Amino acid sequence: MCCRVKDGCIPSRYQPSIWGGHTRTRHSTQHLRHEGEYEVAQSVGTPGSSSLRESVSALRDTPRATVLVIGGGINGIGTFRELALNGVDVALVERGDYVSGASSASSHMIHGGIRYLENGEFRLVNEGVHERNGLLKIAPHYVKPLQTTIPIYSTFSGILAAPLRFLTHKSGKPQERGALLIKVGLTLYDFFSRDGGVVPRHQFHGRKRSLNELPKLDPKIKYTATYFDASVHEPERLALDVLRDALVGGKKARAANYVEAVGTSEGGVLLRDRESGEEFAFQADVVVNVSGPWTDFTNTALGTTTKFMGGTKGSHIVLDNPELVEACEGREMFFEHSDGRIVLIYPLKGRVMVGTTDIEADPNEPAVCTEEEIDYFFDLVNHVFPSIPVTREQIVFKFSGIRPLPRHDDETPGFVSRDYRIEPSTLPGGKTPVLSLVGGKWTTFRALSEHLSNEVFKRIGVTRRVSTVKTAIGGGKGFPRTDASRAQWISQHRSGLSSARTGQLLERYGTRAQEVIEALADGHDEALDFDKDFTTGEIRYLAQRESVVHLIDLVMRRTNHAFTGGLSRELLEELAQHTGEVLGWDEAERAQEVDATIEHLKKYNGVDVGGTSVQAPTAVAAS
Repeated sequence: MCCRVKDGCIPSRYQPSIWGGHTRTRHSTQHLRHEGEYEVAQSVGTPGSSSLRESVSALRDTPRATVLVIGGGINGIGTFRELALNGVDVALVERGDYVSGASSASSHMIHGGIRYLENGEFRLVNEGVHERNGLLKIAPHYVKPLQTTIPIYSTFSGILAAPLRFLTHKSGKPQERGALLIKVGLTLYDFFSRDGGVVPRHQFHGRKRSLNELPKLDPKIKYTATYFDASVHEPERLALDVLRDALVGGKKARAANYVEAVGTSEGGVLLRDRESGEEFAFQADVVVNVSGPWTDFTNTALGTTTKFMGGTKGSHIVLDNPELVEACEGREMFFEHSDGRIVLIYPLKGRVMVGTTDIEADPNEPAVCTEEEIDYFFDLVNHVFPSIPVTREQIVFKFSGIRPLPRHDDETPGFVSRDYRIEPSTLPGGKTPVLSLVGGKWTTFRALSEHLSNEVFKRIGVTRRVSTVKTAIGGGKGFPRTDASRAQWISQHRSGLSSARTGQLLERYGTRAQEVIEALADGHDEALDFDKDFTTGEIRYLAQRESVVHLIDLVMRRTNHAFTGGLSRELLEELAQHTGEVLGWDEAERAQEVDATIEHLKKYNGVDVGGTSVQAPTAVAAS
């Protein structure tokens, strides 16, 4: 007998996607009887004729592991890596694509969180700065120093409100920060950064010098403060590197995307492959729930009612505005609005990303950037760069996500703690421990994963034997850090490609580019007709090696095509053709994937795919 959550109790994030999930396979009807909040399956239908993916078969054929990780965002993948590299028999399942939930909607920043100082969260800031410095060293292919400038309009603003929030645990009224308060904050921030030796200390400049350096800034500013944090310009690819390190380094590590936990069975977890519809029981000594904003829903499916989560929505827009790109001078403009929300204007991949909002959100509903949020973003840009026009026609991509924050009462959303905690419980029957992660953010994923895995080690009687503090991630291993070493790497690994193309692959994959180059040499390879930045062989490599299941996985999380506005129907059809050659799609399935991707991009990302793609920035001929 198996117990599983009713479909009506599953939020939209957990409902079948617009790809249909089961549409390619016929299934027997499931006969269910209602029991309270759950439905008990009396007989499980036999799946159709479609064969299971290899990753799913590996779970079904050996339906047991010491640890089962539920959730394939950055914190779930990071925990999976910690356990795998320490020799633990561990399995991971993600109900969508890897890094497709909260982790896909980041601000692309790796930062200590200067404003958390005002909340008194010194532990979190210290950990964040330490992890920022560490990621600059172990993931240099994707994490880069980011010069950040704060425009300042007053000297003393916020000086009374900030101590009040600190003393009353964040209950004070938000107020825009003045120079004195920002100076104190940056001095403390430098103190926390003192051991890193990775980024320079902050600088303060008056109005005249500030406008000399950034002439498009609002002339009404009084000062600017400039400091360094870090950016992660390819967060999804960094997460895929972490996942790959776990699978390669862990002899007993298995992972599958598009597999969800839907209930309990035989003392374990009932898993469902969303592509075939097949369900099977999976046993584990410890279950780790790393479902982000949907942690409570996962616990409900596992038979326990929890109210841990209370996330907020954060939205961003991506603009094709060359004047704004130039005005930023390669740096991020970062400040805190009077309502307490973080505001950033950030040149990225030849575009400008503007964000973010901090709005109470219902995880039952899809997170979508609204027209009101866009108006808010335009007001912010005008606040910093009043002479630069921005219009809706310049928006090439917009995205939203729900932060996995702890449940909160009447706190202003922008001041809800970004720290994390681990909540223990058990599966029904009280024997199998369940560890639920509450909170967490991109910057601290490695430290968080280390702490979470340490809790697992206690429960399975294992001693840590491998530390990841200094372990390079994926293509960051041996990544050349100087122009001379980069030129040498390119010369040694060209294998018939041009230097420009080899350098492009190095920037895209880090030193893993060597594997891509070898794969390209093994088969027919030529530039795509509708995007000369990619080749047919590279697309086939991604489809074969990086767990692509749907076309949206490729354009959203394996490449930058969606983010930069570089998509057209013709390009999608071309990508579907080469991806389908690897995944076995017939003509009808290719058309279905293209149509579903277009629908998704329009509904959730504001992208109306026409007949011609936007010119991709900094294109390099693939040869």
